[in-house]
Amino acid sequence: MAVQDDLVRARQTAEDVAAEEHRFQDGFTFRTFLGLLFVAFVMLPGSIYMGLVAGVGLGAAAEWVTIVLFAEVMRRSLQPLKRQEIYMLYYIAASLTAMGIYGLSGGPLQWKIWDQFFVQSAPAAGIADQVPSWAVPAPDSTALRQRTFLDSAWALPLFLLLITEILGRASWMSMGYMLFRMTSDVEKLPFPLAPVAAAGALALAEAGNREESWRWGVFSTGAVVGMGFGLFYVGIPVFTGTLFGNALQLIPIPFLDLTQNVEASLPTAIVGVSINLGEVLVGFVLPYHILLGAAISSVATYVVMNPILYRAGFIPNWQPNSPALQTKLAADLDFWLAIIIGLQLAVAAIGVGMVVRTLREYRTNQSLRLRGLAPPPGRGDPPLWVPLVVWAVSVVSYIAICRWLVPDFPLWIVAGFGLLWSPLNSYVSARMVGLTGQGVSVPFIKEVAIISSRYPRVDIWYAPLPLYDHGGSAQRFREVELTGTKFTSILKAELVMLPVIFLASFLFWAFFWRASPIPSPLFPFAQKMWPYYAQMEAVWKQINLPQSQIREVVLNALNIPRIVAGFVSGLGLFWLFSAFKFPMLLFYGLVSGVGQLPHFTLPKLLGAWLGHRYFKKRYGEENWVRYAPVLLAGFFCGMGLIGMLGIALALVAKSVSVLPF
Repeated sequence: MAVQDDLVRARQTAEDVAAEEHRFQDGFTFRTFLGLLFVAFVMLPGSIYMGLVAGVGLGAAAEWVTIVLFAEVMRRSLQPLKRQEIYMLYYIAASLTAMGIYGLSGGPLQWKIWDQFFVQSAPAAGIADQVPSWAVPAPDSTALRQRTFLDSAWALPLFLLLITEILGRASWMSMGYMLFRMTSDVEKLPFPLAPVAAAGALALAEAGNREESWRWGVFSTGAVVGMGFGLFYVGIPVFTGTLFGNALQLIPIPFLDLTQNVEASLPTAIVGVSINLGEVLVGFVLPYHILLGAAISSVATYVVMNPILYRAGFIPNWQPNSPALQTKLAADLDFWLAIIIGLQLAVAAIGVGMVVRTLREYRTNQSLRLRGLAPPPGRGDPPLWVPLVVWAVSVVSYIAICRWLVPDFPLWIVAGFGLLWSPLNSYVSARMVGLTGQGVSVPFIKEVAIISSRYPRVDIWYAPLPLYDHGGSAQRFREVELTGTKFTSILKAELVMLPVIFLASFLFWAFFWRASPIPSPLFPFAQKMWPYYAQMEAVWKQINLPQSQIREVVLNALNIPRIVAGFVSGLGLFWLFSAFKFPMLLFYGLVSGVGQLPHFTLPKLLGAWLGHRYFKKRYGEENWVRYAPVLLAGFFCGMGLIGMLGIALALVAKSVSVLPF
């Protein structure tokens, strides 16, 4: 209940702020354009390097530093930034430095850096010759041997990357806007987390106001702690890797692994802990019950149940002396993957049930159908036919590209993904985000469709299938609305960001890759984690090949009785929590924790426990709710500054080392 009260208060605060700024104003101006260039050419290389070294992006550091810098400059120039401009700086910084999968960051070219590693990795040896040249050059090509994008072999892959980036932005903006109109304007769903995000963005504006003494004090405290910890966690590995060619890690990155130490008494138990202080501070701001549930289920599955299952013969593929990641891979494929799928299907079914129930109320309520048809004046809404046409063109373009790249793959599956499943899935997810703050997705739809099609080649995994979930985009438009920013500002920002981020991504990734192989000892996180990620990706990309042994392993992992057991268990647990009025956040935490390493859930729980049991009592619950996000932002800002200092040293060193004289 405390979490729900916090969300209600945050919503009321954000709506009060929006009411004060009744008129919508344009947020993308020349000053925010300068902020875009600053993030793209100053922050982006730091985000790339942090991802490779520590598996984290600049995140809050990019947002805070950019906003504080520009707000302070404008304040001293007697031209303070408008609220809408500050939100656009937040939006741009968050978009350009967002983390992708595998600890990657740095714009569109990050995916090609991953592709070049994967195609040359040991797990991909059996399928490397089948990876299409329109996705990545062959492993023996001069483009990969010389580590350069300036090779004709990259022409088609980069062209396709640019086209899919354009189509992706057109797709999410058009579909996201239509979902927003349906769920927010018409159905008036609460979107409980949108006011929180909007209020957080508006709070960044106050960072440039010296009168907000408490905010500056808390932020500065977090920054000092972040710089102190970052010196040991990020700074020393970067400095030593640059100077001596081998990174010295005083604190293990990404975690301390004790799995091999306990395997004599607890075989297959995954034991370890992340010593990243940031994980503890993240626990300060996340809901306590979600983290409690995630920690309980992660420890119960991977520490308690794994040895029991191994002795019962359910984890036969585990090999002694395996570290945590390899042990997790064996346990997941042998047992837990089917359970995880069943639990996710249960969450999806719960979401669909909520949608059906609300739609019934919607059909019987005439006022619901009439309201929201006319958007507020000045918000910058386009005619509804415009996003509908843009979405249709983007989907048809995706279908045409897939037909060109993989002509033998069944066209009806591609069209079904784009025209039927993705809109339906996005709407269900958007309604769940609007009701609970969390989206929902049905797992492994793509994998099941490809296996069922009996398509026998690897190239389908690289084709841009129009399979997406734009449910979260509806919340993004709600955040923009709450800050009084015109929707046209987002359109302008995306149009300008695309060429700028593509150019910056190309330049910086080309520089890093040319200077040193990726991964290498200079990049501890990538060197340790990427081989595991490649192993998992190789498993999935071989499941549709005929006579594939891995296909049989994966199909055995998709054990139908276990999937049903996970599905029934999820529904039963949900009914139990509903019947006895237990916190529903605890239910979602328990479900999400199955499949997570205890290495990360336990430090977050420690932070949540400290915040819940100590800091709230010391500072007062209302004050602590305000302090925690600012403290966390300051911490990541401090870590980011240390990382950027190390990055500057590395860039200078690498620039000198690659000169021909």
